[in-house]
Amino acid sequence: MKRLMGFIITVLVLTGVMAVTTPGLLDKVRLGLDLKGGFEILYEAEPMDIGAELTRASLQKTAESLEKRANALGTSEPEVTTEGTNRIRLKIAGVTDEAEVRKKMKEPAVLTFRSAAEGDAAGTYSKIEMVGSDFVEGAAEVQRDQLNQPVIQIKVKDKDKFAEITKRLLGKNLAIYLDERQLSDPVVQAVLTDGTASISGNYTLDSARELADTINLGALPLKLTEKYSQSVGATLGKQSLDQTVRAGIVGSIIILIFMIGMYRLPGVLASFALLLHTWLLIAVFVVADFTLTLPGIAAFILGIGMAVDANIITNERIREEMRSGKSILSSVKAGNKISFRTVMDANVTTIIVAAVMFAFGTGAVKGFALILIVEIVLSIVTNLYFAHWLLTLLVKSGMLKKPKQFGVKESEISAL
Repeated sequence: MKRLMGFIITVLVLTGVMAVTTPGLLDKVRLGLDLKGGFEILYEAEPMDIGAELTRASLQKTAESLEKRANALGTSEPEVTTEGTNRIRLKIAGVTDEAEVRKKMKEPAVLTFRSAAEGDAAGTYSKIEMVGSDFVEGAAEVQRDQLNQPVIQIKVKDKDKFAEITKRLLGKNLAIYLDERQLSDPVVQAVLTDGTASISGNYTLDSARELADTINLGALPLKLTEKYSQSVGATLGKQSLDQTVRAGIVGSIIILIFMIGMYRLPGVLASFALLLHTWLLIAVFVVADFTLTLPGIAAFILGIGMAVDANIITNERIREEMRSGKSILSSVKAGNKISFRTVMDANVTTIIVAAVMFAFGTGAVKGFALILIVEIVLSIVTNLYFAHWLLTLLVKSGMLKKPKQFGVKESEISAL
């Protein structure tokens, strides 16, 4: 009785949790541009100045700048990733004015130091005193002052120019802008003749490092050239999503009917494990902030297929053991033990292939591989261990006493 109660409570609790949380989880899943509409661009980056070096750091900082620009434009959760030594891939979903966004994204980041011109309102600075290329490349760094507060040390290329500016603006603000966004407006506290300046203020260590990185980025503006672009209309993306969801629902119903009709009560448990598997995968998408794309859905479906295959192998082995004349409990134990190695071998080899795809692939290939790996791990947990535990619990409770509850006829046992 205790085993039966444990089984019932486990199933009811999990069913309740899945029923209550699934709508909220589905709303939080981030959709890729192929399902939501938007565009994807692959940029090739090169330094603005002839002969300048393109470093990994400058490429990464440019990618971060693109992401900040996309966020500032109000776009929905942009994805910006670096590829190789000189490429940046940008994906933005849910865009209404693609032409304007593309124009803004392509412009190189412009770092300027500005002062207040005559007629400027308080806190407004329109006169450009210095630009990013006036600073020594990569020289901005974070240090600590005498009070252990973070300060940003910067170096300029033209010491005389910097000395003239600080002399003229002594006691006044010299604001720092990235594009048209004001980052800081420190006060010039001394005439600086050595080409080095300290920017201090109410900075945390993280914000000081971010400002230093921005200044370094401004000193290394990269020219971006489009090498590849793909645009998906919002209507087409919604159509793809609707068709995919519809196909998934129909396919899932067919699978569940097949499992229950073929394997009876163990098929019901296997179907429940598949539903739990799907729910866990959706939860992983939300928690890990994965983006769902068409290749990701393909990996999702492939993983479900492998999970179904694992259940079929296990249940067939159990039925073979029953046909040999073993008891139901012995058949369940032996069938699970024999099928375990076969299923694990298939899963491990698939994980290895997916890991290779993730290591050497790019873009959608990486996404497909990562989701497939997650799928297989969840399948092992839900369909090998959890489903086996539920079945064993039910058999030991005495609820499964007849071979026909497993889809095995008495005549098949007698014949052997």
